[in-house]
Amino acid sequence: MEPLPQLCGEERAEVVVIGAGYTGLSAALHLAAAGREVVMLEAGELGAGGSGLNGGQVIPGLKHDPDVLAARYGERIGSQLTARSAEAADLVFDLIGRHSIECDAVRTGWMQLAASESHLPLLQRRAEQWRRRGADVAALSDREAVKLTGSARYCGGWIDRRGGTVQPLAYVRGLARAAMRSGARIFVRSAAAKLSRAARGWRIDTARGSANASTVILATDAYTDRAFDALRRTVVTVPSIQVATAPLLPPLRAAILPGGQSVSDTQRLLCYFRLDASGRFVLGTRGAYADVPIPATTTAHERAMRETYPELAGLPLEYRWGGFVAMTRDGLPHLHQPAPGLLAGLGYNGRGVAMATAMGRMLGRWALGESAESLDFPVTPLRPIRLHSLSRLGARATIRYLQLRDALEQSLRRPLPGRAG
Repeated sequence: MEPLPQLCGEERAEVVVIGAGYTGLSAALHLAAAGREVVMLEAGELGAGGSGLNGGQVIPGLKHDPDVLAARYGERIGSQLTARSAEAADLVFDLIGRHSIECDAVRTGWMQLAASESHLPLLQRRAEQWRRRGADVAALSDREAVKLTGSARYCGGWIDRRGGTVQPLAYVRGLARAAMRSGARIFVRSAAAKLSRAARGWRIDTARGSANASTVILATDAYTDRAFDALRRTVVTVPSIQVATAPLLPPLRAAILPGGQSVSDTQRLLCYFRLDASGRFVLGTRGAYADVPIPATTTAHERAMRETYPELAGLPLEYRWGGFVAMTRDGLPHLHQPAPGLLAGLGYNGRGVAMATAMGRMLGRWALGESAESLDFPVTPLRPIRLHSLSRLGARATIRYLQLRDALEQSLRRPLPGRAG
């Protein structure tokens, strides 16, 4: 990726987008393609946040099942949420194809697999709900799970063939190139230090310059800082750490995930994995807290690898990386309008590759003048979490508790007939 400039001096645009991750880049791309003048401000280097540091899984849908959304929000709104989230993976792969983004995109499906027999009924209901809505999904037996993964660890589950994988940093850079080709101007190392009203909208001050626009989009997700404190306090951030092995030798590469699907499991602290384009085994799970989520220890990752694929024991880890994920109280992404001309979208709860891309498009449409009602996604008031300053302590304790629950459940797991436990 060619070096990008720092903002120095004064810039003017119709829209300023703060945050050059998937949300911001998707918004900027759609706005610039529609002829709007767009300036983007990124606090670090391109891809230095969660969009460049995730596991690369492109997963359709939200955390909540379609029937749950319909029951909680009513059939009309629930159906809209389901439909918009279902389209998110389509949007990712459409943008990749339309803009010739080279990011090792693979669309052979995503599997959610049961770490315990008690989890199977939920996954079977989930597959059936999506099947009724026309999605290309199927329930998986334990034997089918073994065939598709090459692992005897899981009891079955379901496959969503709409899903896939990307190399996350390459996808960020590809979106950036596409946005710049459409006319967007991207500035890095240009953190927004202050947001204030101006004669014709908003002024954003950075360390060495400023940007002015009638509309501002806040696309900072888990990296929202105290410059936008009310928005920051609507989410809890948790660390997610990934590791990658050395490239697998051909026999192992042929035996592990032979169809190229990615996997998430149903542990309370989920584990997710895939193979990358070079044949490395890439696995992620929650990490330890730090101001920057540096994976100082990967004990949990190494244990998960051994449990899932004993033949990988002792294989060296070549790469370790991690970022923050923004979690909301209701498990849904949020659209906000904190003030006229100030729009925000965040809170992807671990499904950011697809949903952040879709949210960016929604924010772009909104900034182009579409009504909030036409977005088919609810715009909600900012509701900061009470005692937010204690959220990290609470999250750390919750993570430890869930680790213990997972370990207990695994120790009690009954081996299935004809399979190793």
